Amino acid sequence: MWANALYGGNHLALQLAPSAGFEYPDMTKPKRYSMTHKSFEIIGENRPARWLIACDHASNQVPTEVNGGDLGLSPENMGRHIAYDIGAAGVTRHLADLLDASAILGTFSRLVIDPNRGEDDPTLMMRVYDGTIIPGNRYADTAEIERRAANYYRPYHAAYAKLAARRTDTIIVAVHSFTPRLNSGHPRPWHIGLLFAGDTRLSQPLLERLRAEPDLCVGANEPYAGHLPGDAVDRHALIPNRPNVLLEIRQDLIEDEASQREWAARLAPMMQDVLKSAKF
Repeated sequence: MWANALYGGNHLALQLAPSAGFEYPDMTKPKRYSMTHKSFEIIGENRPARWLIACDHASNQVPTEVNGGDLGLSPENMGRHIAYDIGAAGVTRHLADLLDASAILGTFSRLVIDPNRGEDDPTLMMRVYDGTIIPGNRYADTAEIERRAANYYRPYHAAYAKLAARRTDTIIVAVHSFTPRLNSGHPRPWHIGLLFAGDTRLSQPLLERLRAEPDLCVGANEPYAGHLPGDAVDRHALIPNRPNVLLEIRQDLIEDEASQREWAARLAPMMQDVLKSAKF
């Protein structure tokens, strides 16, 4: 399922041409990064709520240290779901404000290196995503992946871990968005999906609460499976035994500021209601 979802499942539809002016990086020459790009943004570090809202795929930015900030994709492709989770950052910011909670957002594109994968995951750095070849990743070697991990991936997770460890009763809520349809896939009818694995302390009552809304189509472990070993929720919630849920909101429903505010305003009181009746 993961391979088909990530690669798009249709190799006949691959988009091959890099953007105009792009030059493939010379991977034979050693690189020395001068780090200027901070890999995360923290909102409300000292806010009192138990909630920690995380948005791994908040940004489509390519740091200038990575091939001059250019992966060889057109602005149109960098604006697609392959580069970031459209609308998720706005929902995260508004949720954090409404819940008086801290939040952490990634500030680099998932195409640079994916913070929602384990370091040993073969999709940590994508060379092809939903039918599109990523020219700036095409010839990236092990050393280049290690540089990106050291400069962006690990600092993000170190900051995430530090925020989560501020208190012993932290609740992790990961915010993502999904495309209504992959290039080679079927339409995805869900307005929102909740992803979860063995720990359903938060996800199950929140799922029931959402499914009580007559105008919502709510998926359980849709449009993806709820557990990917080594991903951010596994690392920061499941392994340390923190209550958690991953929210997947369909991106066409949160494309602008107003709709992002509306979804946050709808979700926040539900989350608070669940927490009030929870026994964790």
